[in-house]
Amino acid sequence: MPRYIHHLIQSSRTILDLIRIRQWYKNLVVFLALFFSANLFNIKYVQEIIIAFFTLCFISSVGYIINDIVDIRKDRHHPEKKYRPLAAEKITISEAIIIALIIASLGILLALQLNTITLLFILIIWIVNICYSLILKHIMLADILTISTLFVLRAIIGALTIGVTISPWLIMCPFFLSLFLSIGKRHGDLLLLKEKASTTRNVLQEYTPTLTLSLINISTSLLVTSYALYSFLSPYNKLLYTLPFALFVIFRYYHLVQSGSIIARHPEQIIKDLPLCVGLILWGIVTFILIYIRFTSFS
Repeated sequence: MPRYIHHLIQSSRTILDLIRIRQWYKNLVVFLALFFSANLFNIKYVQEIIIAFFTLCFISSVGYIINDIVDIRKDRHHPEKKYRPLAAEKITISEAIIIALIIASLGILLALQLNTITLLFILIIWIVNICYSLILKHIMLADILTISTLFVLRAIIGALTIGVTISPWLIMCPFFLSLFLSIGKRHGDLLLLKEKASTTRNVLQEYTPTLTLSLINISTSLLVTSYALYSFLSPYNKLLYTLPFALFVIFRYYHLVQSGSIIARHPEQIIKDLPLCVGLILWGIVTFILIYIRFTSFS
């Protein structure tokens, strides 16, 4: 392989690592309103949601870059984060700032195609992201609650983009889901870092494995309860039939957190766990059938 092509590939990988493209899956929550309002085949709505999705992805990436610049010294002491482009000195801070400005410009251009109220909520997400990177992530409990709030704001943006009603379930279920994942990540971090927690993130000193397990027990109960209530009280009360799949996925993930799986720290790696993937696929298929294919015989 010619040297310049190899260099180009390495540079591209460094940029993709810097903007954390692997974390873009978090913005898929913007599709929830589209899916659960039975508008998945509305082409106009799908196009608008895709624009909102990439807008959020670009904004998130700018936030990640800012976060990495702020934490560059501490990341160098972290067994995993030390390989990030800035911490590993694969890219300079000035280069990272230029990339952030380019991505922010792309995000603004996309955002201008959305309605005014959606733009306002995107601005709110941007402000909360900055507050998280600079202040909130250093405050025990405020860190995980902020992450969960950002998750809900993404879901709300999906509803605002296509102009559908924002139900209480669109707030409760994503919030408790994100809380469940965030606490699981904190627990995974503690198991990985142990005595090194104070050198990588001060807030981790205030968490303990006992506390995080207690919190994840609470968040699991809240997540299961909120989804069960939604499946019974929503316009699609036949979603009760999806409860076995939902419980399997939630309990399987809970097991992975307790066993110290890397998936707890990196949820994007769920493809490494076959039972979890199969459970998610079956849950999605059954949910799709019950929302988009009406069975009068079930009534």
